[in-house]
Amino acid sequence: MVSRTDHIDRTGHIDRTVTIDRSGHDHGSDQVAVLVPVKSFGAAKARLTSSVSPDARRALARWMAGRVVAAAAPLPVFVACDDDEVAEWADGLGAAVLWSPGLGLNGAVDDGVATMAGKGIDHVVISHGDLPLATSLADVARPDTVVLVPDRRRDGTNVLARPTAIDLPASYGAGSFGRHLRHAMRADVAVMVRIDAELSLDLDTVRDLHHPMVWPHVRAIVEQHRTDQERTDQGHPSR
Repeated sequence: MVSRTDHIDRTGHIDRTVTIDRSGHDHGSDQVAVLVPVKSFGAAKARLTSSVSPDARRALARWMAGRVVAAAAPLPVFVACDDDEVAEWADGLGAAVLWSPGLGLNGAVDDGVATMAGKGIDHVVISHGDLPLATSLADVARPDTVVLVPDRRRDGTNVLARPTAIDLPASYGAGSFGRHLRHAMRADVAVMVRIDAELSLDLDTVRDLHHPMVWPHVRAIVEQHRTDQERTDQGHPSR
């Protein structure tokens, strides 16, 4: 079965989905949790180096990751990381820390999903930690369904919800949306592609930073740290 749904909510946001259901399975109740892989805040957002100070990049990365964790409510959150600062931050927010040194993004996600499955989680929502407009991740999950939320370029995979029991290896990197979609189509579950105006916006480049939907949310962070850096450069330490 193939269906397309356009839903317009009270804010005027249009959520378009394309569903490809080949399973014939009855949907049941799953134990659902969110997995957020988070790299070192200090090493994040390297592509902003030419325009954004190191302190601002760190602050942006931390703020966005915090927004994603908050958007997971009321679901439990697992944070995959290999950085002590990130682990302490995640623990402070009440997230479970999945320590994943040296695994890289794909390895950390696969290891995290396996660990969560071992803890009784039936369905996982995997979200990147750099989504500045994330507000609700719980409604991305659908029983017995793989849900893919691509980025606005239809290249990367910003959010991926999936049953933990199926074989769907993480394949992040350039072109991941197409790879994840092809792999999901081989699984015996429904597949949904959700085009979401908010979750499709990630922040990697200067152009992303100044996107009209993003800049109002991050401007204060960038300008505060830019001001501090300028004061330091001019020999006037910030107070």
